[in-house]
Amino acid sequence: MKMITAIVNKKDSSFVCDALRDAGIAFTKMASTGGFLRSGNATLLIGIDDARVDEALGIIRTHCAQRMEPAPIPGVTGTGRAPITVTATVPVGGATVFVTDITHFEKM
Repeated sequence: MKMITAIVNKKDSSFVCDALRDAGIAFTKMASTGGFLRSGNATLLIGIDDARVDEALGIIRTHCAQRMEPAPIPGVTGTGRAPITVTATVPVGGATVFVTDITHFEKM
């Protein structure tokens, strides 16, 4: 058995969750926030049999597109004035996925 921890962009999460449900793959969804852009994410915890890991990863890969979007990047002035915010185009979306071995599983 494996644990897939998938961190997906909030905009992609409903598509991923719908596709996982349609495939009969159970998951737990938690709201989370990215550290760099401080944008909304969803963290999915998926306990899954080894034989279905590739299927779940394929669903995540299909529904998490990376795209370029404008994002505010805090700036700093060297003159003691208030910080300014600059807008830059940055890649967002996609997914960060961890697959780990589970040594014990028990539903209580």
